[in-house]
Amino acid sequence: MLTDLHIRDFAIIESLRVTFGPGMTAFTGETGAGKSILLDALGLVLGDRASAELIRSGAERAEVAARFELGALPAVRAHLAEAALDEGDECVIRRVVSASRGGNATGSRAFINGRPATLEQLRTLAGQLVEIHGQHEHVALMRSEAQRELLDAFGRLDAERAAVQRAWQAVRQLQRRLESLAGAGDDFQARLDLLRYQVTELEGLALGADEPAALAAEQRRLAHGEQLLAQGQAVLDRLYDADEASAHHLIARAVRELDELLTFEPGLAEAHELFDSAAIQLQEGADALRRQLEQVELDPARLQAVQQRLDALHDLARKHRVALDELPAHAQRLQAELDELSAGEADQARLSEALEAAQADYLTAAAALSQARRQAAGALATAVTGQLADLGMAAAELQVQVARDAATLAASGQDQVQFLVRTNPGAAFKPLARIASGGELSRMSLAVQVVAAAGNPVPCLVFDEVDVGVGGAVAEIVGRRLRQLAADRQVLCVTHLPQVAAQASGHLAVRKRIEAGRAQTEVAPLDAGARVEELARMLGGLTITERTRANAREMLREAAAG
Repeated sequence: MLTDLHIRDFAIIESLRVTFGPGMTAFTGETGAGKSILLDALGLVLGDRASAELIRSGAERAEVAARFELGALPAVRAHLAEAALDEGDECVIRRVVSASRGGNATGSRAFINGRPATLEQLRTLAGQLVEIHGQHEHVALMRSEAQRELLDAFGRLDAERAAVQRAWQAVRQLQRRLESLAGAGDDFQARLDLLRYQVTELEGLALGADEPAALAAEQRRLAHGEQLLAQGQAVLDRLYDADEASAHHLIARAVRELDELLTFEPGLAEAHELFDSAAIQLQEGADALRRQLEQVELDPARLQAVQQRLDALHDLARKHRVALDELPAHAQRLQAELDELSAGEADQARLSEALEAAQADYLTAAAALSQARRQAAGALATAVTGQLADLGMAAAELQVQVARDAATLAASGQDQVQFLVRTNPGAAFKPLARIASGGELSRMSLAVQVVAAAGNPVPCLVFDEVDVGVGGAVAEIVGRRLRQLAADRQVLCVTHLPQVAAQASGHLAVRKRIEAGRAQTEVAPLDAGARVEELARMLGGLTITERTRANAREMLREAAAG
């Protein structure tokens, strides 16, 4: 239940707080007093489009907050808990709209229980709390889409619709994938052929991951084999092999001479030890160099083979515009792309089969929805026809036609829904849009809205002048219907008809006053005496007499007794 609405700097409202009670509450007031502004403010906090025009002149931002009581709404509590937005038995939704210096809206911010929320979160939550029926809904009701939505809501076909939508999404996803593969056309096939050629060419080389670097190192060794042997042997001769001229011979001689001097100069021990170690390391180094030189091969045939292999790899690397050492990784990338495109090619047959299965699932779900709609159509037609009789259209009948188009695949199903009406016995049923009388169309729309609302679990229903075009006894019946709806939920009703307002358990008067040259809207709850005066004003216009007051009192007594 909506408990209060706080509005600041919205349209002509500077600051306003309105509290609401259970049952039916009527909003009345002169035309232009601001009743529609209140509903615009409520619509904004429920997720309607924001605009800089909503901000009060001279203000930087507009703000609307609505407080709801959730004690009897466990499903809403569960929804909030799942989104980590639950704050107990109350919920506060707030919307702030700011304007730029140029006057255009810079955007809006939404909050649920003090936490930032997206507009999608706001609208999803609002849809579980409030439903607004506008005075122009009879215009929207003439559209086939609106009639289908109303039928589904009346029949509570959410599960069937969701099943159709899931099936439709699966079909569209597969269709888009197939269209993507087919749409590539010649380009796709050309790329596939090129990749196959390139991968085959690279596979023919049997290129190892480290082969380019290893071949380059081997080529350098083979190409410089003679230089390695000649210079290596020269080094070996100078250090070890050249008898008395070698470094090893000279160091060994120095060690022997130091041996003699140690007998009378012990301080030479360190130098003797270092030279002795040098002689040993020089011998080990010569052995290591000799072993390495023994492994050097002078193999012109192997050198030629390595050079040819490297030339082939360099040519291929230039062809693919990559460095030689990047060629193995490039080959892997080409293979991965080829695998993906080949899989896509093979997928066409598999996807075609999957699409056929998805389409069959869709048709099954759509048939179930269509059957449920036909069942709901009869019940809706009967209920609305009964309401029309009470609204002064005793001869009028509604027929809800559900026609399935097997060639149509849509998220909403395959059905075309049309409301057909006849206002006289024996006359042909005609589309609702062809009803000539505006009053008849208004009452038809009201009957449909009342029936739809009766089956709606939303705890707060708002009716904005839905009684336009009716009067007299019919207006009183409209009021009674709204009061009946308020027996197990909250109903807020904006009306110009005293017969409707008298049926409400609460009455709020909306007035506009001029203060400091600026218009201000205020809302005042009416006690019993003030309520008589307001109903008398609605009955008598400018001149209020005791007779009109007496009529107002009689209306209230009959409503209380009824």
